[in-house]
Amino acid sequence: MKIAIDGNEANISKRVGVNQFAYEVIWGIYNLIDQDKYEKHNFEIFLHNQPQTDLPPECDWWKYKVFGPNKFWTLTGLPAKLFREKNNIDVFYSPSHYGPAISPVPFVCSIMDLGFLKWSEQFTKKDFYQLKYWTKWSVKRAKKIIAISEFTKKDIVNKYFVNPSRITVAYPGYKKSNIINNENITINIIKKKYGIKKPYILYLGTLKPSKNIEGLIKAYLHLPAIIEKYNLVIVGKKGWLFESIFSLVKKLNLENEVIFTDFIPDEETDLFVKGASVFVMPSFWEGFGIPALEAMDAGTPLVCSNQGSLPEIIKGSGLLVDPYKPEDIAKGVEKILNDKKLRENLVKKGRNRAKDFSWERCSRIILDTLCQVKN
Repeated sequence: MKIAIDGNEANISKRVGVNQFAYEVIWGIYNLIDQDKYEKHNFEIFLHNQPQTDLPPECDWWKYKVFGPNKFWTLTGLPAKLFREKNNIDVFYSPSHYGPAISPVPFVCSIMDLGFLKWSEQFTKKDFYQLKYWTKWSVKRAKKIIAISEFTKKDIVNKYFVNPSRITVAYPGYKKSNIINNENITINIIKKKYGIKKPYILYLGTLKPSKNIEGLIKAYLHLPAIIEKYNLVIVGKKGWLFESIFSLVKKLNLENEVIFTDFIPDEETDLFVKGASVFVMPSFWEGFGIPALEAMDAGTPLVCSNQGSLPEIIKGSGLLVDPYKPEDIAKGVEKILNDKKLRENLVKKGRNRAKDFSWERCSRIILDTLCQVKN
């Protein structure tokens, strides 16, 4: 087969969410072919900018095709390319909901979640309408759809009336903890770098409304005895509508207790997760929840929202709380910090559960689905 892939989501330097998903799947497919686990299909990775140096290297069966325009690429440049090569491409894959505006070849797309339909107010109007209408178009036109959880699959069926047989669930993997002994990178050095003076409670993810970071900050305020002993550390880059998060910290006079690091490199992320006393994921919804798996793999006890796909993913390996009730989040955090036996039990369960997920497995399911479209 000749398979074309939209590589643009992966072709950035600071990857989170769908960018991380696209990057890992592209590498996963490359490794499956390179290791002779599949016959050598030919791949073209379509980009509107030159490929980042950490993408898979070119070889005789893996090529990058860079073409414009940069603006409206999916609306104009991509369809034009597909029409020019329609006799040479068997299937096109988009690792996100951005399917081509028009396509003469069958295509497959991936859907992370449909939370934007329920919580439209948490998006700018431009982002909401782009998510709403482009996702609808892609779902209706795609030959097959990749959902990243059973929760997302059910949502697609219910919201877009799609036949479930068109949807394949491919659970993402996660970045396994890879802490290397290095005297220049230790948790104490990292804490000093970011001004963290106490043990800490950790949030890791993009700063945006769906992540419920304000609810976590309010929960932290409910725990004066915990505030004395623990910092709240919020790791992640700014997404959208994040200004109120910083305003809330200032309003509650918690500037010295709540630490924002912004985006940090992978080696620091591993240390932050491993060194946390408790990891909190209080999202209103998640299509999957990769940071939760990273915490479980690192042996960090998890307090997790009971919404979206998270109960499906962690499966009893973390303490579930109501994200709409800051006092419930606070109780979950306090319980883990004060109950050693519970903490040890959750760590054991978490490590076992994390073993059920891998990027190789995810990429294999996606590659099999692409081959089915041809057949």
